[in-house]
Amino acid sequence: MKRPPAYRFLPMLGWIVLAVTASGMTVPTTAPATSGGGMAWHEAVILGLVEGLTEFLPVSSTGHLILTQRILGMSQSDASAEAAGAYAICIQAGAILAVACLYFRRLRQVAAGVLGADAQGRTLGINLGLAFLPAAVVGLTAEGWIKRHLFGGGTWGLWPVIGAWFVGGLGILLMTRWIETHRSRPRMPLESATARMALCIGLAQSLALWPGISRSLATLLGGLWVGLSIPAAVEFSFLLGLITLGASTAYDAFRSGALIVSQYGWFTPLLGMVTALLSALLAIRWMLRYLQRHPLTVFGYYRILLALAATAFILL
Repeated sequence: MKRPPAYRFLPMLGWIVLAVTASGMTVPTTAPATSGGGMAWHEAVILGLVEGLTEFLPVSSTGHLILTQRILGMSQSDASAEAAGAYAICIQAGAILAVACLYFRRLRQVAAGVLGADAQGRTLGINLGLAFLPAAVVGLTAEGWIKRHLFGGGTWGLWPVIGAWFVGGLGILLMTRWIETHRSRPRMPLESATARMALCIGLAQSLALWPGISRSLATLLGGLWVGLSIPAAVEFSFLLGLITLGASTAYDAFRSGALIVSQYGWFTPLLGMVTALLSALLAIRWMLRYLQRHPLTVFGYYRILLALAATAFILL
């Protein structure tokens, strides 16, 4: 029997982690081949690949990047941990650009709606704005506590990420089962989304401030919970990601741009962004094709297996 595409694509994420492990064991982070201060070009490529392949899949790009940076030894001091965290956020610009390219027509419709020339575009723009608000409020309010305690170098190390991977995997399996048992329930297109539904999706997105939950997972499950079809929930999740990730990227670039440049130079951040752009295009196109024929189950199993593998990695 021919294996579905997911079982050929998702193992790439595991192979990337293994490749990172090997490079972290064999190549010192201060190798002469650096082109940007404290980061070698191959590390920038690895981080860009991890970011691009995982940003819009429901597997948590933040969790993958934290684990990758830990293996590469990029968070050993307070200064390097802050720079590494800001770097991970700023290379999101590549993944953001990938979505902007793929959904250019929809973005043009929203722009026309803002100018009063497209009613559906105006409604979608308002809904995206409402969905953005909860995460913005919670993020600005609790940012310091989240970074001190929940990220890879925080109080509890990688355990918050691993726990979120496992819980999120179970959430996907339970939601998939719930959808199967309520198959007769009508599913709405994106144009039928209401302001209340958008706000509910936004509240779900705020849960993704806990690293490892996955913004894509939270918004996708939120969209399915309020009654959107899978294509509509995926598209709304991607479009909302443009706003949310764009805001966080701009905020961290403004606040920590000088630190990133002093720590890593100019070349490696740009290389990471370009790599994230190309790999995100690949991942998004694959995901859109895959979800046309398959449920989300494979992502749930992947997250659970990754949580168990990361636990074994830490303990051993």
